[in-house]
Amino acid sequence: MGWMSNFHSRRHGLLVRNTANATARMCYVKVIWLTASILCMIALFSAGTAAHGEENTGERKIIARVEPEYPETLQRLYIGGVVRLRLTIAANGNVENVTLLGGNPILGQSAMAAVKKWKYAPASSRTTTEIKVPFDPHR
Repeated sequence: MGWMSNFHSRRHGLLVRNTANATARMCYVKVIWLTASILCMIALFSAGTAAHGEENTGERKIIARVEPEYPETLQRLYIGGVVRLRLTIAANGNVENVTLLGGNPILGQSAMAAVKKWKYAPASSRTTTEIKVPFDPHR
């Protein structure tokens, strides 16, 4: 029986090493799968944007611009900053959608409300653009 327990120990040792190798291979496979999935999502998002007729490069001229209202409390406390927004502009020049990308959320709400009233020059298709709206408490 001594040789049998020795055999099981060696066998068990091999299983532990094989299990470690299998775990490492599974981690490698998961990383590759996750990377491929993310790349596919980026490609699909880009294709989806193009399929909906949106351009992301065109600079469109602003015809009518409404200045955002500076929240009184923030201006009094000298809290300012820059708000970054992504705009979707319809072919006719109306702002269809505004997304806050960064900046103070309170200033962002004021900027979004004003930008929704902006009017751009007409174009052949819908466009998206990113803008920055500065808020200077010393003005």
